[in-house]
Amino acid sequence: MKSIQDIMTKDVACCTSDDNLFEAATTMKQRNVGSVPVCDNDKNLLGMVTDRDLVIRGYAQKKSGSSTIQEVMSDKLTTCTPETSVEEASKIMSEKQIRRLPVVEDGKLVGIVSLGDLSLEKYSNEAAGHALEEISERPEVH
Repeated sequence: MKSIQDIMTKDVACCTSDDNLFEAATTMKQRNVGSVPVCDNDKNLLGMVTDRDLVIRGYAQKKSGSSTIQEVMSDKLTTCTPETSVEEASKIMSEKQIRRLPVVEDGKLVGIVSLGDLSLEKYSNEAAGHALEEISERPEVH
């Protein structure tokens, strides 16, 4: 059974909590990603900032590009370890409605796994498809 360490992205760009919204947006553009982990100088994972965070919690709240990431980042994170199975990661992402899962070891960021990474795995295609379906499902409006 494959584990996350076999498929995760290891070269992950990070921001610090003191970086600003403009720097996070620039990193996302340069890396062509929609989220960036927020770490301290020792790679301890502090949070995540997404393109949606920049818009909803940042610019739509009239924060300037020089506002710190700490003002808009999510700090209640779900993570996994390198030893987590691909199936378990798919299940976690589906249950928590998340598209990217930070991979940590002893509190330090060692990688990240996305739905795209899961979908590239032959035997996890079904799990990734199910996770995406669950994540993308819109709640009923009453």
